[in-house]
Amino acid sequence: MSTPETPEEPRSADDGTPADGTPAEGAQVSEAEAELAAQRLERERIERRKAERQGPIEAGTKLSGTAAELLAAVRAVESGEKPPATVFEEARPARRPAPEPVRRAPVVPEGSPGPAAPAEGTVGEVREVLTRGGAPAALAAPAAAALGEGSAELLREDPWQLLRVPGVRPEQADGFARALLGGDTGPGDERRGRALIVWLLEQAAPAGHTALEMAALTEALGRQGVPDPEDAVRNAVAEGDVLVFQDAIGEAVGEDEEQPVRVLVGLERCALAEESLADGLARLINSAPKQDGAAEEWERAAAAAEGSAADLIRAASRHGLVLHTGGEAALAEPAALLDAAHGMGLRAWAATHSPVGRERFASRVDGPGVATVAGLLSGAEGPGRDPEGALAVDLLVVLDAPQLDVETAALLTESLPDGARLVLSGDPAVLWSVGPGRVFADLLAARACPQVASRRPDPGPLGELVSGIGVGELLQVEVPEKEVVIVPVRDAGEAVHRTVQLVADSVPRAIGVPAEETQVITPGHGGAVGTRVLNAALKERLNPGPGRFAGFDPGDRVAWSPAPGRVLPGRVVGADAEGLRLDCAGGTVVVPRDRVEQTVRHGWALTAHQAVGSRWPAAVVVLPGDAVPALSRPWIYTAFSRADRHLSVVHGVDQALQRAVAEVPAKPRTTRLPVLLAPQVPGAGE
Repeated sequence: MSTPETPEEPRSADDGTPADGTPAEGAQVSEAEAELAAQRLERERIERRKAERQGPIEAGTKLSGTAAELLAAVRAVESGEKPPATVFEEARPARRPAPEPVRRAPVVPEGSPGPAAPAEGTVGEVREVLTRGGAPAALAAPAAAALGEGSAELLREDPWQLLRVPGVRPEQADGFARALLGGDTGPGDERRGRALIVWLLEQAAPAGHTALEMAALTEALGRQGVPDPEDAVRNAVAEGDVLVFQDAIGEAVGEDEEQPVRVLVGLERCALAEESLADGLARLINSAPKQDGAAEEWERAAAAAEGSAADLIRAASRHGLVLHTGGEAALAEPAALLDAAHGMGLRAWAATHSPVGRERFASRVDGPGVATVAGLLSGAEGPGRDPEGALAVDLLVVLDAPQLDVETAALLTESLPDGARLVLSGDPAVLWSVGPGRVFADLLAARACPQVASRRPDPGPLGELVSGIGVGELLQVEVPEKEVVIVPVRDAGEAVHRTVQLVADSVPRAIGVPAEETQVITPGHGGAVGTRVLNAALKERLNPGPGRFAGFDPGDRVAWSPAPGRVLPGRVVGADAEGLRLDCAGGTVVVPRDRVEQTVRHGWALTAHQAVGSRWPAAVVVLPGDAVPALSRPWIYTAFSRADRHLSVVHGVDQALQRAVAEVPAKPRTTRLPVLLAPQVPGAGE
């Protein structure tokens, strides 16, 4: 049995991600923090890439209507033939250009200079403008950080720039604008349309989209009350707020027929990251690996391996990029590849997305060579970099590959030296990344490089159940040792009661797994059976206390999110003047007082997105009646496969579970990687 994946929606702090990325003094460093620090290097690289770009964005010539106008706008702006205000028929009044969308500031490794905090004078000026517009004064510091120098003046001239502050919604920005501008504003205000376009694209990025189709974007603008959405998009393109692309979608029927295209609009940071990733992947695919070991050595290593492990070793010996698919048991195959490479004296490393995954995989490998992606990129873990700035590796295996977003994947590929091999390994049935792109799925679909599918199934009833879900079948499996237990419930109150009973009593007594090794997984944070309600009930039963520090007590299980999309399980060990002290992955972390509310949640119950990449001896998956819209095959597959020994399903969705497994696939994401990769890699997409 299993539960379907929730349709991907833009992430908020409810997913365990911080409400903003403001670094906190005194905070100790996690792998996730280190990864964001490393992404500063990616930003610098993107800026260099922008400076090197020659000429306009490539586009077809047989366009008409909106697509042609948008394309003309881009070409005119990039070539400098016309100033942005005269690209279209009507002259636009001159205005102060809006700042480029600012990414949330990373928390940098200890000892590294972090981004300078906004000057107190700037924060004070912004606070004055916010107060005059009826906005909370607490937004002053994040607004000053997001909008930069001159932020107070910018907000006075264009109040909708408040949408660039994380957590602000359009209705709040509209109210702020009305208070500041009075009768000089309305739904069709040009400034409002531009700000909403950037906001919609920023919301789409955490939901996985690297761009939005023109029709989807204009429809969303219409729902926000913009009277002429297409004109708003043309204006945003002309002002340089967003980029527009046209991608071919099939072949023209005849010689005189126009090439079918789709028009996409995207943020520059996502577009450049996806272009960079396509370039890096093409370099790996089209170049021969460095001859760092005799062919006979590779063949001996393959012959000594078993089944698909041998296939993986042979593929990696001959190709710069290899994809490997499989479940938990299939981790033995990249482990065999890593051991073989070490045996040949190669600089071979594996990278996981969390410390939990690192420890799980390291137990399968003979010797060192396992790091986290964040630690590898920042230099806090792994082999470091050579004099040219590339990672000092001959072979890199990235595990849990579906969790790679385009920005992290671009940084990884560009960090590899010429002649290195990259193996992306993961289970394609799990939830995709919390971030733009679907890198692993796009590469699998493109068929641009060798793919090795593991023939090693996950064992036992749990493995049989999860394998069935992966192909759309909810199987009835034999459970001689109560590996899977279904607990029917009628309503939300009963679901909460039975969940607490399972964790605190039934699973420890009948299965032998203590409460601290049992993880509850539920579709969302809100609702009558969301993580908030379940965590409150579980705390009351397992670790009652007054919540002496921002609602937390020593011994509480927590989920700490030091960076967007990264969640680390931990436990509260204490609190002092510096902040809340956590034990996360065996290391002590201090979360400053002003960061606790945004980045720390109780962790007895998580969402499937928070749990992906980790496994526990036992899992209790809660499916209340109101969870039906959230269920999908990937969600159910991910939730059910978090259990190693025992799975309890608190079941209140009737036949919706089976329907979701059979009929509800992953929600589509709009990406450009296949289109960008196709011209560079012969046979890609065929």
